[in-house]
Amino acid sequence: MICKDSGMIQLKNLLPLDLIYSEYHSEALGARWQRHHEQLSPFIKKFQLGDILEVGGSDGTLAKIVSANETMGNSYTIEEPNPLFNRNENIKVIMAFFDEKISLPNVGTVVHSYVLEHLFDPSVLLQNINDILPINGIHIFSIPNLFQYLKNKYSNSLNFEHTYFLTEYYTDYLLNKHGFEILDKQKYDDHSIFYATKKSNSGKKTILTNQFEEYKKMYLQMMDFYDSEVNKLNELIYNFEGKVYLFGAHIFSQFLLFRGLNNNKIERYIDNSLNKENKRLYGTEMMVANPTILSNMTNAAVILKAGQH
Repeated sequence: MICKDSGMIQLKNLLPLDLIYSEYHSEALGARWQRHHEQLSPFIKKFQLGDILEVGGSDGTLAKIVSANETMGNSYTIEEPNPLFNRNENIKVIMAFFDEKISLPNVGTVVHSYVLEHLFDPSVLLQNINDILPINGIHIFSIPNLFQYLKNKYSNSLNFEHTYFLTEYYTDYLLNKHGFEILDKQKYDDHSIFYATKKSNSGKKTILTNQFEEYKKMYLQMMDFYDSEVNKLNELIYNFEGKVYLFGAHIFSQFLLFRGLNNNKIERYIDNSLNKENKRLYGTEMMVANPTILSNMTNAAVILKAGQH
């Protein structure tokens, strides 16, 4: 659905958060994600103040890059309900969802990467971060460039995890609303936006401008595109005489399947993640295999439609 007053696109029916995030599932595999962390790390260090708390640290990749060769004597703590990283001498881990009750008195910087767009109420996170930071404390984060995603017709723009269309425009508005001054922004390709902000609790509140017409048009254009794309893929599948595989045990494949992709001739789903091997893709009956099963095949086709990846 879409709000006629603001233009915010959002899912009407939401899954329980404890179901979506009941297990670790947020691997960031591939060279593009590695470059993301390598570019975000110096951006964090440029503005860092005091100890760092990372909300939703996942497998600790960003934490390990940022804390490597740390000479300032500051600590680094990850708060993550399902970490795929225990701890080391430089990084502490708290197994919990982030809330305002955490007590880390020397935290001067709060960091998060690809967290804000996953929350059902981003205002709660922003207000909690504001509450634990001192005045002029630093808040640095990365979000997907969802406006560019939708413009490029990436099917992960909105889904059961990205439940609202958190564009740069709305992010700026929310930051201002919750007392954060934007110090700097940095774009990472058409993939991400890095924000450096500080707690100021001052300044003029911005007024939200309606984005209804533009955002509705973009979304409907994407849906029309995939209806056409699925028809083309189904024709290719029908006419191909070898084995067909669908790459990616993730939202990109789920989107194609539930827009009508013919699953009857698909042999297996394949994915680079070792954590997904021999498991079922949610919403389907198909098991997941590693792409190495293709290594000796002479007549195979792979459907690869994975947006920015």
